[in-house]
Amino acid sequence: MKFNLKNERISILNGVKKTEFPKYTSQLMNLANQNGQGTRPKVVGQMSELFPQFLEATTEVTARNWATWYKSKKPGAIDAATEKVSEQIDNLKQALALVDKNLVRSWIKDLLIAKTYNGMHVQEAILRELAERKKLPFRRSTPEEESQGIDGYVGETAYSVKPDTYKTMGRLPESIGYTMIYYKKTKTGLKIEVDE
Repeated sequence: MKFNLKNERISILNGVKKTEFPKYTSQLMNLANQNGQGTRPKVVGQMSELFPQFLEATTEVTARNWATWYKSKKPGAIDAATEKVSEQIDNLKQALALVDKNLVRSWIKDLLIAKTYNGMHVQEAILRELAERKKLPFRRSTPEEESQGIDGYVGETAYSVKPDTYKTMGRLPESIGYTMIYYKKTKTGLKIEVDE
């Protein structure tokens, strides 16, 4: 048998009353929590460790007993997390006062033009960075070279720049006559691996 169980139903089955929040406020608090890191383990404890400890320590598993047990193990954690998130809410209020239609337009333009271009056209940025690090000239490949899989040259070396998932496709760089550069997108930029 296979079935799905929605969060609302889990709350009902566990006997936990769902807290209702005004429209959009939960999203704002979630964003503020991400920025302020209010519910990180160093502030509120590691729940995946605490809850099993609670289960071992009690004979009656209820939301009320969990609350009592948690507060006894992590006194002040709820207040500390509340402070961190509240500070970020204040920061968001100040930032929101700066947002007008022109700022939204600038943000949309940056997203659709600059960030898309930078995200989609990483080959040249990677090769230019490699050229700077090697203190060698960079040049783009010609259309003919591009048709052979070459993205550009650093010095006299031909390079092909591919996402790291390309490795799983089974091509061997030795058989194609140029040096491979693999990249992986991360939250903050790119991780680059040059096969040299």
